[in-house]
Amino acid sequence: MSLSSEKIGEVLVVSASGQINSANAAEVESALLAYVNQGERLCVLDLSGLDYISSAGLRVVLMLAKGLKQKAGQLVLCALQPQVHEVFDISGFLAILTVVDTRPAAVSQLSA
Repeated sequence: MSLSSEKIGEVLVVSASGQINSANAAEVESALLAYVNQGERLCVLDLSGLDYISSAGLRVVLMLAKGLKQKAGQLVLCALQPQVHEVFDISGFLAILTVVDTRPAAVSQLSA
């Protein structure tokens, strides 16, 4: 599992690759919440490189969304692989999170 980030204007884009599972969820969560604690409010989570997410990983995404919301921020997910998209769909997360197809679409949604 690896995370990388870049700023596009006011938007922080975090790219995740590999897997988010119970073995690394706590580490990923603390890394993502550190961005929020540093003052980031607009975040895109690019999951194009993520090939597996467990329920522990879903919780991490939910905690990030919640942390951003508490700071009057917003989270947009983009570029979900089909198998990851299915996990978000089955869990009902697609109804409560903003998910778009591409990174540019996600960035423009937050930049508007």
